[in-house]
Amino acid sequence: MTSASKGRPPRGPIVTGGHTRIRPFNTRDTYPEQHLENDLCQAVVAGDTVYVRGQIGQDLDTSESVGIGDAEAQAEQAMANIKMLLEEAGSRMEHLVKLTIYLVDPRYREAVYRTVGRWTRGVHPISTGLVVSALARPEWLCEIDAVAVIPGEGRA
Repeated sequence: MTSASKGRPPRGPIVTGGHTRIRPFNTRDTYPEQHLENDLCQAVVAGDTVYVRGQIGQDLDTSESVGIGDAEAQAEQAMANIKMLLEEAGSRMEHLVKLTIYLVDPRYREAVYRTVGRWTRGVHPISTGLVVSALARPEWLCEIDAVAVIPGEGRA
């Protein structure tokens, strides 16, 4: 029985509504204790823009949380996920346009922003930082979402 026949979305990209969905999944698999049933994906390519879902300290291939208790390690994993998703979508880190960084504690700011800075050196995206009361799982200390472009012919 295939995953699609069990009601699970396919692992590879799909096109819905004229846009490419990268790494589709259903929330019932990510949050089984919450009784959710939402079809989502990790990134969407709409025209020449890539929208990346908020990334956390989670390995996208295994869904295992990494860096529990360590905001810097979680930011490192989040940025590695963003890089991988941008590449799967046909873009690269140097084409980042905007980052939004969510922290559950302002004391994590320096470590998280230092990590983000290593990944974006020379890129100069815009960035918004927010301190929130919680993320979807208590072990997640930071979340980073991104917007990037896919360069076209003759554009840098």
